[in-house]
Amino acid sequence: MTLIAWLDDLSNEDVNIAGGKGASLGEMWNAGLPVPPAFVVTAEAYRYFINETKLNNKIMEVLEGLDVNNNDELTKKSAEVRKLIESAEMPTDLKIAIVESYSKLGQMTGTDETFVAVRSSATAEDLPDASFAGQQDTYLNMKGADDVVDAVQRCFASLFTPRAVFYREQKGFDHFEVALAAVVQKMVNADKAGVMFTVNPINHNYDEIVIEGAWGLGEGVVSGTVSPDTYIVSKDKKILDVYIATKETMFEKDENGITREIPTPDELKDKRVLSDEELLKLVDKGLVIEKHYNRPMDIEWALENEGVYMLQARPITTLDEKPAKTGGGAKPPSSEDAGGNIILKGIGASPGTASGTVKILNKIEEIDKIKEGDILVTKMTTPDMVPAMKKASAIVTNDGGLTCHAAIISRELGTPCVVGTKKATDVLKEGTIITIDGEKGVVYEGELAKKEEAVQARVVYQGAPLITATEIKVNVSMPEVAERAAATNADGVGLLRAEHMILGTGVHPLKVLKDKGEEGLINVFADGIRVVADAFYPRTITYRTLDAPTDEFRGLEGGEDEPEEHNPMLGWRGIRRGLDQPEILRCELLAVKKLLNEGYKNIMVMIPLVSSVDEIKKVRKLADTVGLRLGKDVEFGVMVETPAAALIIEDIVETDIDFVSLGTNDLTQYTIAIDRNNEYVAKYYRENHPAVLKLIEHVIKTCKKKGVKTSICGQAGSRPAIVEKLVEWGITSISSNIDAIDTIRQTVARTEQRIILDIIRDSKNRSGL
Repeated sequence: MTLIAWLDDLSNEDVNIAGGKGASLGEMWNAGLPVPPAFVVTAEAYRYFINETKLNNKIMEVLEGLDVNNNDELTKKSAEVRKLIESAEMPTDLKIAIVESYSKLGQMTGTDETFVAVRSSATAEDLPDASFAGQQDTYLNMKGADDVVDAVQRCFASLFTPRAVFYREQKGFDHFEVALAAVVQKMVNADKAGVMFTVNPINHNYDEIVIEGAWGLGEGVVSGTVSPDTYIVSKDKKILDVYIATKETMFEKDENGITREIPTPDELKDKRVLSDEELLKLVDKGLVIEKHYNRPMDIEWALENEGVYMLQARPITTLDEKPAKTGGGAKPPSSEDAGGNIILKGIGASPGTASGTVKILNKIEEIDKIKEGDILVTKMTTPDMVPAMKKASAIVTNDGGLTCHAAIISRELGTPCVVGTKKATDVLKEGTIITIDGEKGVVYEGELAKKEEAVQARVVYQGAPLITATEIKVNVSMPEVAERAAATNADGVGLLRAEHMILGTGVHPLKVLKDKGEEGLINVFADGIRVVADAFYPRTITYRTLDAPTDEFRGLEGGEDEPEEHNPMLGWRGIRRGLDQPEILRCELLAVKKLLNEGYKNIMVMIPLVSSVDEIKKVRKLADTVGLRLGKDVEFGVMVETPAAALIIEDIVETDIDFVSLGTNDLTQYTIAIDRNNEYVAKYYRENHPAVLKLIEHVIKTCKKKGVKTSICGQAGSRPAIVEKLVEWGITSISSNIDAIDTIRQTVARTEQRIILDIIRDSKNRSGL
């Protein structure tokens, strides 16, 4: 067990040890970048702390049955858990390890008791498909061993802040699978600090770097408390745009080492923070970091006595959702902008337009007054406001820049946002109707955006794409996201689920059949598939027939006769139910035939939860009765989601199927006997379990020998570490979540290139060159 890790020993591969922040700092440190020295109290130390203090079961009891959308309940339960952690006695050996490491850090920096920042670093943090930035706590200017130990323990507790609990629930991360490390780093007493994006996050211009800066410590910029200067610099070192904000406050360390917010001196309020020379220094570092990570990065920086320091670097998580335009930036628009009566201007932080009713949020206790479609107006959003932000059609803040909380979360939610208006809470009146333009940074009087138009344009940057031999496809849960999914430039849809086509109607399929006849149910399926087929044409889409557990069907109109099953995940679902209710499956097959007759040639069909060859034969026979020849009219495949299917894959491929798709979500739960919907055992759910990986490898290699294509559409297909193995084993295509496409494509490209290099090197070695 490793309780302490130093940056020397860490890289980006060590997220499970040091969390996202710690791993990234280790990566930069070992790349020779100017990172202040630090050590990490590891995720293993956190787990050791939780186990030794016997808090696991107590935390489970508190969180059991929690409704995270009930803000009062969420706040109360969160406080109970944090109190349990903060009041526990830290194990002696862990405390000693922290104290000794802090002493060693002091020796490295030439002081007995150095000022440090203690930063939370979760093992699910700064991922390519989700930004957990700001979810947990950071403690600045800690000095003395006792204070550092206390700060580490408070960081542990902050894994269960309301915002962190809510966000993990929304993103599908298990509370007990995620652990927290704490980075203890020499404090930079910054003269100037801020954030740098190596791609313009608003207009997706990959040739621009956006830098935000303010006086003093970077806390003001990151938290959104201070509206920073914004600079746009081209990657060939030309300064394109300088926007100087009025910086009312700044953060500094006082004589007692306390971090405090103070009024900015008058002579600095409207003074430009960064000189041209300083900008170009930062650009140089940004380009090095982007090249090292081989992807666009969000970087925290600080300047102290002319020294440049990199404090953090994380992937930008929202680029695939923003308009691909050239030029422009964060500068507020001029008064010549057309479009209506402008009542307020700020910085466009998340593009899109929306109209709605103003709801001013002065304190978190008022969060429940935000209803679906309202425009949330506040001084600055906090992570505790995320439930309300999800309901809002747009967001406006007094403070903040491109990297404040409101901007980051709005871009992730796809919600128009204007920040840094200085006076939104004063100018905008509760209950009035306004329109937001989140790209221009403008607030208009009245309703200018129709509801059907109040959506964000989602186009990807049209730069030179990575070409991979392995196809990169995308998972689509519902037809409504088809355009957004198609805009990722994925090679097709590896999984189009049927369930939401039914759940979206609110009516049980048998009731649709009864009330509207066979044609009515055929149209439900055909209309949903058509939307996706249109968005991707001529790229192929893979339609998976219905796989809804009984508990999901029971809530539909007409679903009162659904059986009560003790464990629906092991129950009447998948193709076993499809064959028991052939009247529904027949309509799905007829829907596919209807679309073929309409000229759609890009549809493939696969059946879920296969466990025997007989099931495949029966489906073919049913398809024949409706005039659909599976394997001839459309490519036909099966899902491998059960150990049974994986172990008889040799027999399955002999049924003349065209492809198999690995459904790792179910394959994992069935292989290691884990109900992934059961909170008591969900922490043991591991898609990288050796048994699961062996089954996957066996399926891919067997199919490769038989000339059958293989794909993957479970969550494992969005995890780079597993994807590398899939490519090495010879998988044909990988279907990922929408937000993971860019990362997975890069992972596949690097893996393919490494395989080619290894072959070349082996060949040279054998020939004696």
